[in-house]
Amino acid sequence: MKRIIILGSTGSIGRSAVDVILTHPDDFRAVALACRSNAGLAASQAAQLGAKSYVGEDSAVRAVEENDADIALVSTVGLSGLAPVLAAIEKGMDVALATKEVMVAAGEFVTALAREKGVKLIPVDSEHSAIFQSLQSFGNGSVDQSWNKTVSRLVLTASGGPFLDGPADLASVTPAQALAHPRWKMGPKVTIDSSTMMNKGFEILEARWLFGVPVSKIDVVVHPESIVHSLVEFTDGATIAQLAPPDMRVPIQYAFTWPDRLPAERAKLDLAALGALHFRTPDESRFPCLRLVRDANARGGIAPAVLSAADEIAVERFVKGEIGYTDIPRIVEAAVSAAPSTSCDSLDAVFEADRWSRSFAASFRGHALQ
Repeated sequence: MKRIIILGSTGSIGRSAVDVILTHPDDFRAVALACRSNAGLAASQAAQLGAKSYVGEDSAVRAVEENDADIALVSTVGLSGLAPVLAAIEKGMDVALATKEVMVAAGEFVTALAREKGVKLIPVDSEHSAIFQSLQSFGNGSVDQSWNKTVSRLVLTASGGPFLDGPADLASVTPAQALAHPRWKMGPKVTIDSSTMMNKGFEILEARWLFGVPVSKIDVVVHPESIVHSLVEFTDGATIAQLAPPDMRVPIQYAFTWPDRLPAERAKLDLAALGALHFRTPDESRFPCLRLVRDANARGGIAPAVLSAADEIAVERFVKGEIGYTDIPRIVEAAVSAAPSTSCDSLDAVFEADRWSRSFAASFRGHALQ
């Protein structure tokens, strides 16, 4: 029986993880749950699971430090997930990672510490889980990257979000419209990021660190049905993909069971009923966040950490009605452009870049986006 800590238990990923554990009581045991503010739901979950419940700003770190577990599922928002990820690795826990920003801002440090401690980083995002599963013919997936020389390209699929085909003028988009995702039920931050495709940009950088593949070998293709969750192209011309109906319980359960699988009563894939699957190249003039991510990666240093923090603040401001929808990429671009050209040579540099970027994005009033 695997002992599991769920960090961010009241969010969409956390709720799905609770469902997975309740469905497999003989295989998984939740020892601790943590959330920032939803104490009522956390208490209900803890009662269902017989787990300890932690609530508050430092709840995730306390849950890790005060409990022993085999796996820590990290599904908190933004860079708040970094401290508990590092704490879990230091304690020798495997990390089931659903917080992209941790790898965007500090992927080099997280992966290095995981290697040092012999800890596995197991992806939970559906796209990275798909890549991870597609690599299992090598027997070790992302653990030691012995497969790396045989991979020619990773292809991340994107639903395209609610604005794939309209409206023509995105400046008029409201928070309610941006939060109405056509395929996935996610938290507000991830949902808005999906609509701008910043989420997909973050996944490019996350894949870079999880799988040791340079950004130049990571592509994005829009796939509105969200059935093919991502693909791996190998040097011999073969391409392997993972397919399933949209359901985050599938990658969560795989992260808990890897390298094995457990049965589950869920919707099965019926290709004949689907009839057709569609793919297209993303329109980066409509979704400039993809370009901004690649630009930040090329700039290097603290730029990815600045990008991540600026996006978080810009999304918060949009949801509050302080800025327009198209101001989100403008603020992000302005922050990355204005950031000092500082090397990212320590975790202190990551946290300082995060602090500077949040302050810049919160006060930015001008226009950017070339």
